[in-house]
Amino acid sequence: MATRRTVAAIAVLLLCSCSPTTYVLRLDANGGDGGYLFPPPQTLEVARYRYLGQLTGEDNLQPAGERGGGFKAVFNWLVGLVDGDTGRVVLQRPQSGTVDGEGRIYVTDVSRKAVFVFDEKQGRLDLWDDTGGGRRFASPIAVAIGAGGQVLVTDSELALVLRFDRDGKPLGDFGGGTLLRPTGIARDGARRLTYVADTYAHDIKVFDDDGRLVDTIGRRGDGLGEFNFPTHLAFARGTLYVTDMMNSRIQGLTGDGGVRLHFGERGLYVGNLVRPKGVATDSDGNIYVIESMYDTLLVYDQRGRLLLSIGGTGKDAGRFYLPAGIWIDSQDRVYVADMFNGRVVVFQFLGGT
Repeated sequence: MATRRTVAAIAVLLLCSCSPTTYVLRLDANGGDGGYLFPPPQTLEVARYRYLGQLTGEDNLQPAGERGGGFKAVFNWLVGLVDGDTGRVVLQRPQSGTVDGEGRIYVTDVSRKAVFVFDEKQGRLDLWDDTGGGRRFASPIAVAIGAGGQVLVTDSELALVLRFDRDGKPLGDFGGGTLLRPTGIARDGARRLTYVADTYAHDIKVFDDDGRLVDTIGRRGDGLGEFNFPTHLAFARGTLYVTDMMNSRIQGLTGDGGVRLHFGERGLYVGNLVRPKGVATDSDGNIYVIESMYDTLLVYDQRGRLLLSIGGTGKDAGRFYLPAGIWIDSQDRVYVADMFNGRVVVFQFLGGT
């Protein structure tokens, strides 16, 4: 498999050598029917979310002006010629992701052992699997944008945070000898600090932009400010949100570890947390949590009160199969890594309280 392969470029070179082809990235390329609303109209409630479509890989790239058809079959065949196999460039087990300031969507895939980079503006898809020095990803989990636009990726098996430039060139790593099993990652740009959930150490480790460990937050336990296998992280408005997975709760912390917010408990009711994973917030301060046990996306207000549940097991729009991470871009588009459906589902937050 070619490192940092650009899928659109392969098609350009092989489909036509005399005239350029413009590609677009379509969220609905795999049959996703944009337009579903949540809550649905029949509930007589005001819609808060619109289903936009899904990301799965090469099928999202199409020549401008075309929608599917015979191009996909030719494209898949050409990719097979270049790679020496018939493997398609598609997500297998997406885990988490982020969106940078230019709108590029980064998705980690633990099965593919790579980071997918969907570039909507350029109409291209890149695949990063080389971490430098001939070493490949082993288990990429989460991704965040670091200082100067660097891309930071946690690898739980390598026990490192890997650095890349915007083109996927490896720039080194940090956390070696310090991290046991890094999973979630989030950055406080104002304080120039990066938070990493060290799941096996049951704490959050804090690094400066040079990769030096400057603080450790928490320890194992079930008290406030303590953790039991923390995983996903998000940082917004001065608050670090932590998925405290085996304590079945979300904790919102100050930069130095003080507890501002906590909610969640085990139970059988909608809104209870059994195996929470991804966590994120939108521009209104709503808090989103992936409840993987029940294949649902739960939306809470800023105080941790349940507002809405989307999901249930399945492949249709608004349903999931073992979802993992969640992230939200500057346009309030909500991305869910629908892990066992091999896709990223995208919703638009429509606003409202």
